[in-house]
Amino acid sequence: MALLTSQYLAKYFIFLLFVISSVSTAEAAVTCPDNDPELENWNPGHNEENHVEIRNGRKLLLSSSATVHSIHITDGGKLVIKDDVKPIILRTRHILIENDGELHIGSEMCPYQSNVVIILYGRADDGSQPNPYFGQKYLGVSKGGTLEIHGKKKLSWTFLNKTLHPGGLEEGGYYFERSWGHRGVIVHVIDPKTGAVVHSDRFDTYRAKEESIRLSQYLGRVVNGMILSVAVNDEGSRNLDDSARKAMTKLGSKHFLHLGFRHPWSFITVKGNPSSSVEDHIEYQGHKGSAAAKVFKLFKAENGEHFNVSLSSEWVQDVEWTEWFEKPDKARSKDVEKLSDFKAAHPDKICRQPIDIQAMTLDGANLTTEVFYKSGHDYMFLCHGKDQTGEGCHNYRVRFLCGRAVKPKLTVTIDTNVNSTVLNLVDDVSSWKPGDRLVVASTDYSMYQAEEFEVLPCRACRPTQVKVAGKATYLHIGEVIDGVDMRAEVGLLSRNVVVMGEMEGQCYEYSSKLCSFFDFDTFGGHIKIGLDFKATHIEGLELKYMGQQTMGHYPIHFHMAGDVDEKGGYNPPTYVKDVSIHHTFSRCVTVHGSNGLLVKDAVGYDALGHCFFTEDGPEERNTFDHCLGLLVKPSTLLPSDRDSRMCKLITEGAYPGYIPKPRQDCSAVSTFWIANPHNNLINCAAAGSEETGFWFVLHHVPTGPSAGMYSPGYSEHMPMGKFSNNRAHSNYRAGMIIDNGVKTTPASAKDKRPILTLISGRYSPHKDADPLKPREPAIIERFIAYKNQDHGAWLRGGDVWLDNCQFADNGIGLTLASGGTFPHDDGSKQEIKNSLFVGESGNLGTETMDNEIWGPGGLDHRGRTLPIGPDFPIRGIQFYDGPINIQNCTFRKFAALVGRHTSALAFRLNNAWQSCPNNNVTDIHFEDVPITSRVFFGEPGPWFNGLDMDGDKTSVFHDVDGSVSEYPGSYLIKEDNWLIKHPDCIDVPDWRGSICSGHFAQIYIQAYKPANLKMKIIKNDYHNHPLYLEGALSKSTHYQQYQPVITLRKGYTIHWDKTAPEELAIWLINFNKNDWIQVGFCYPKGTTFSILSDIHNRLLKKTYKTGTFYRTSQMEKLEHRYPSKGYYYWDEDTGLLFLKLKAQNEKEKFAFCSVKGCERIRIKAVIPKTAGVSDCEAMAYPKYIETPIVEVPMPKKLSSAQLKTKDHLLEVKIETYKKQYFHLKDDFAYIEVDGVRFFLTDEGIQLVVIDGHHGKVVDRVTFKNSILQGIPAQLENYISNIKDHSIVLVTSKGRFISRGPWTKVLEKLGAEDGFRLKEKMAFVGFKGSFRPVWVKLVTNEDSAKIYQALPIPVVKKMKL
Repeated sequence: MALLTSQYLAKYFIFLLFVISSVSTAEAAVTCPDNDPELENWNPGHNEENHVEIRNGRKLLLSSSATVHSIHITDGGKLVIKDDVKPIILRTRHILIENDGELHIGSEMCPYQSNVVIILYGRADDGSQPNPYFGQKYLGVSKGGTLEIHGKKKLSWTFLNKTLHPGGLEEGGYYFERSWGHRGVIVHVIDPKTGAVVHSDRFDTYRAKEESIRLSQYLGRVVNGMILSVAVNDEGSRNLDDSARKAMTKLGSKHFLHLGFRHPWSFITVKGNPSSSVEDHIEYQGHKGSAAAKVFKLFKAENGEHFNVSLSSEWVQDVEWTEWFEKPDKARSKDVEKLSDFKAAHPDKICRQPIDIQAMTLDGANLTTEVFYKSGHDYMFLCHGKDQTGEGCHNYRVRFLCGRAVKPKLTVTIDTNVNSTVLNLVDDVSSWKPGDRLVVASTDYSMYQAEEFEVLPCRACRPTQVKVAGKATYLHIGEVIDGVDMRAEVGLLSRNVVVMGEMEGQCYEYSSKLCSFFDFDTFGGHIKIGLDFKATHIEGLELKYMGQQTMGHYPIHFHMAGDVDEKGGYNPPTYVKDVSIHHTFSRCVTVHGSNGLLVKDAVGYDALGHCFFTEDGPEERNTFDHCLGLLVKPSTLLPSDRDSRMCKLITEGAYPGYIPKPRQDCSAVSTFWIANPHNNLINCAAAGSEETGFWFVLHHVPTGPSAGMYSPGYSEHMPMGKFSNNRAHSNYRAGMIIDNGVKTTPASAKDKRPILTLISGRYSPHKDADPLKPREPAIIERFIAYKNQDHGAWLRGGDVWLDNCQFADNGIGLTLASGGTFPHDDGSKQEIKNSLFVGESGNLGTETMDNEIWGPGGLDHRGRTLPIGPDFPIRGIQFYDGPINIQNCTFRKFAALVGRHTSALAFRLNNAWQSCPNNNVTDIHFEDVPITSRVFFGEPGPWFNGLDMDGDKTSVFHDVDGSVSEYPGSYLIKEDNWLIKHPDCIDVPDWRGSICSGHFAQIYIQAYKPANLKMKIIKNDYHNHPLYLEGALSKSTHYQQYQPVITLRKGYTIHWDKTAPEELAIWLINFNKNDWIQVGFCYPKGTTFSILSDIHNRLLKKTYKTGTFYRTSQMEKLEHRYPSKGYYYWDEDTGLLFLKLKAQNEKEKFAFCSVKGCERIRIKAVIPKTAGVSDCEAMAYPKYIETPIVEVPMPKKLSSAQLKTKDHLLEVKIETYKKQYFHLKDDFAYIEVDGVRFFLTDEGIQLVVIDGHHGKVVDRVTFKNSILQGIPAQLENYISNIKDHSIVLVTSKGRFISRGPWTKVLEKLGAEDGFRLKEKMAFVGFKGSFRPVWVKLVTNEDSAKIYQALPIPVVKKMKL
């Protein structure tokens, strides 16, 4: 029995093994598609005429390279690429998969391990018939088709974990390049222990002998043992004296003693060791030829690392090709062609003596040009080609190679002696293998500093290290600098599965004017997935030379595919993962009319046109997760893809007479172009675009194939998907933009712009995209924007809220803009909280000739790359209109220079519109920001122009807790805005602003008939300080609009530069219930009026009349204002129509209008036809002058214990005036410092001296008239004995001696020459080596007053 049992168990065990083996084989067949036993081997060989059909359930296994005409997989056919074989190259014009056809390269559970390349070949003009849906050179998936591509699992991209220095040195590395403007002898002193440049200087020995003396003294001070790199740039011999020549000879030079005019000369030596010298010298070759003197020397650093010092002094002649020119109409049609004909047809575009000539037919075929005769500069040439005859060049175009004039060039390079570099990375990169190619992103302003490297073998490398061939040319940051993560992205470009286009050697025209913009072939391959495909999953794929400069042909394109996730019945959901898309000719990944797609771990590099692209607006629920895009360049396809030149030259679709405005209509190419906000962007990086990193653009209605897919305005109100942990840098226009729409109507006589040009658009997210439902703020979390030339982010719309973001080294960190004349989405606001702004970080960049701008930084004055211009006013947050809320934000390293008005907080440059008093700032922190650089309101000059636009004059924000100004609850205003200024406001001259208190609102005035007036508004208590407003709209509109910020409960008059408008609409903006102002509008005598009030609901676009105004003969009756009835007073003698503008309804906190809508007063005036200019100022005053009154007392200044920084403001008040009590007259004078008041009792002057370092009063002294008149030297001696760096406050009392020698002391304290004192005088002066901007003298007959806040400590700004 036991034996039977044993036999039974043995048979059962064998059976189990058989079953398990069978199951394993079946699973392998399922997971590894090339193991399917039903597959038949297929090796078609190489035949470009072989039209392959795989259908009727046939299953083929490709195991070797092949060339065919095309492959059609349909009707249950299946093609699988065999794994574990030699590399396979499959060349085909196209592959079409449809009707249950399938193409498999690996699977999700069994990634493909070998190497396969699918090459899509063919020219656009080769005569092949394009597929009406897919076109040419495609891999297409249509209805019922399956595409499964699964390459090796490799890390897609990561970050540097250690800074990569130019030249590959562990620390430092150096690259220096100069040309015109840096003439003379340039010296670098290099530490031999580290290879670091410790000092450098330039000596213009062409200009002056003093420079030659300075050079010899400089060389003498250099310590023995230091490395000296010395070279001439441009010219350095003219004033080179014997002392410098001998000093250089002593160092070991043999040629410097006889240096001639413009001779290139380079010299490297070790000070004190002349025998170590290396030198090169060559004579100047004139303006026609290049000449170079180059030397290099190898050194060993203290850490054992070898480094090279390389130096060159050159005259360089650059050459460039002209654009292509077609045969001139007047050129001869036989014999030969003449250069003079081309010059006549294209003046100033062709050089006198071309170096070379190229010609081709108009359809792109190359021609041989033979230059066989020239007379003077008139070349003659003949074209040779199949379509050309012996009688000349027909059907052709030509271009010329022209040499530029020589220019000087000096370069100094310090780099490693080994031509390889180890990259230290954040993640495990052991999946990156030798031969793989990588790209390291730029971490400077120029995206063109991205660099490619090839991976080398490295046994000693850790899993987070990789060795690459070559050395970096530029600095690539690999660390957090000043609190901002600036680590360069490092992307993998190589994959073992490749789909690529086969390209021609040069550009040819298959679309209009292509070769005017590109000098390379742009007709690449493309992958397109259409509606009702069966399954598509792409991962581990490399795509290069893909995309075409024609619509619809992109590297990866989901076209009108609908829902491609579980909602559409796809399980598993469709995805594109772990792909490398580079050197493409039209985008990276396009999602058009498709929803729910996952694009993850994708790298898009060196692409033309928007890289990650959602097309028309109906695309929703798509997720871009951990995608990297960099080096994104303009393209011809859409207006938004085009640069300025393309925009001007490509006008197809425009109405006749269209004149492009490139920066408005085009110039928007972006790494992520999001046409519907309801998509997700997570962990993505936009690391360099010609324009913008992330751009949310609005399609009012979808266009093209998407037309009708949603109702008008849907995308404009759609809540934003998840936007978290994204970063943008090295972009020209902005890291991120939420703004603009695209034109969705064809060109017409009314609007000549072509369809899809950029237009205005406003984003206001609401639940279910319904503006009548509650607002849903768009949340932007953990966004990083650095080294973007213009903006870190420009965000316009309704509720857009940022949290925990970082901005650094942007021209402007952040601008938040509302959505319209005043916010369309009334009650919404924009806010940023818990965020960091850095003005000029420790990321200095790399100084090269390609740098747009290089100059000194703010705090340490070190050289650095700069965003826009050397004098551009860098700012952290820029106020525009509002309302916005800034809370718990830190500003770091904003420091102005003389000539560069850097500031943490500022206002939009050249602002034609309004500023909102509900712009609230609270809990602000400043680190390494001088108090003088916290805020800047602007001044006339570069970038600010005249500072005379309406918004420039009315700028204001609310310092809720005093964390900016030290005055809680105050408002910061422009220093000369007398509409909202009162007697107790305190000027801050460094800010060009004032600290004030009050209740403020706005009036929005629309003026009709005429609509081209300038408006003057006067506050009655400061009638000598009118505010002039130009109006915000162009003169071609049918009305003009103005929106001044005003102080409530005050009286005003309004005047015009021409006859008053026949119609006015006055909107009450930011008025709470019962808030009021009284306004007198100037009209000509004989005018009659019809005045009513209404409420306009902008959301519903409905207007309700609420009341009528009746004329009254009593001004007092204006107080009787009721919801349905009011009064106006017409003072015909002065020409003023008086109204009391009073709000009747409550409003929400951040709303501009009331809960019922916008309250308005509408005036219709019948004006006599002979009326003149409606300016009643001369008649209105002094009749309606009011006494200045402080309605809201100034807040108490924070105590020193409450301040967050050591530097602070010192409140200074000086006042002197005559006082009268009935028949008694007296004078009154005092100086007050931080609330401590010093009265002046005797006639004469009083001085209060303050330590400029700490702000403490150190002395107070009075000089009576007798001293001023009789012993002025006593005052002079006192001033002489005051310590430097002291603030000196001076005031007068009584009939003090206002003339005489003593007044000269005021000039020593900063008063301008030529002043004349009057009876009353107040003066803020400074004794020191410079004159602060706040030095001020006020002198009048009856009174003099200065209220100022001075910065403590007083610090001299460095010069630009």
